[in-house]
Amino acid sequence: MNKIVQTDDGRSLEVLDTGPQDGFPLVYHHGTPQGAVPFRILERAAAGLGLRVISYSRPGYGSSSPRPNGATTAQVADDAADTQAVLDHLGIDEFLTIGWSGGGPRALACAALLPGRCLAAACCVGIAPADEYDGDIRDGMAEENVEEYTAVFAGVEALEEFLKTQTGLFTVSADEVAVGLGALAPPVDRAALTGELAGYLAASVNAAGRQGIVGWRDDDLTHTRPWGFDLAEIRVPVAIWQGRLDAMVPFAHAEWLAANVAGARAHLVDGEGHLSLIQKAPAILEDLLHLGGVG
Repeated sequence: MNKIVQTDDGRSLEVLDTGPQDGFPLVYHHGTPQGAVPFRILERAAAGLGLRVISYSRPGYGSSSPRPNGATTAQVADDAADTQAVLDHLGIDEFLTIGWSGGGPRALACAALLPGRCLAAACCVGIAPADEYDGDIRDGMAEENVEEYTAVFAGVEALEEFLKTQTGLFTVSADEVAVGLGALAPPVDRAALTGELAGYLAASVNAAGRQGIVGWRDDDLTHTRPWGFDLAEIRVPVAIWQGRLDAMVPFAHAEWLAANVAGARAHLVDGEGHLSLIQKAPAILEDLLHLGGVG
């Protein structure tokens, strides 16, 4: 079920609410660049565990309003406030959260900034904060992401010029998505990019581009600015999940997060990549339920 939620500052957020309405709420934070579209693999695993899945398109993606100041001052922490607005609108108090890739920092933001409501968080294949990371976050990324984050570090104008060359991604089909990712999708991920997963990824990146590059630009910029919260001060249970063969977000990012997020439980998995890891959704969600003491 799709909804539009208004924020206190007058923006609109596109919200997707699926699964059993009496189920325990699970907030899913999508990757970069993506929008909120049905994600049957995750939704089916969640419904089997009695979870109701709530996701929303971050500012500038799908039908969600861009932040007026997104290119200059937006932070990851702002998305925790948007999550709170969505939950308030839906009349939801306590929840679990999972973030994938660019959504990983948002799951951590909910753990840090909504501790009275967020019972546990799973950061899956999530990027580490550039200003705190021990080294260059580009080390170990496939060439496509090295080029993208080099543009991010060069500033807004350089990033915009780079992203304008990448807008073909916004019209990719399910059959084209693996080829379109290039070296970002190693063999293990290409093997997984069939059927439902390929369809979801294509639909979500298509949705990401409905307003052009604004959502992608602002998402990238928030990754490399201070996130707006202290990972060492998190008191909510957190799980860090990562595949060792990931070419989008290097395995070293997960190792760093596992060492620097207070009390984190690490699930560092051999033989999996950035996308293939979603096949472990039932195990990831079961672990999240256990961490949150739900059920």
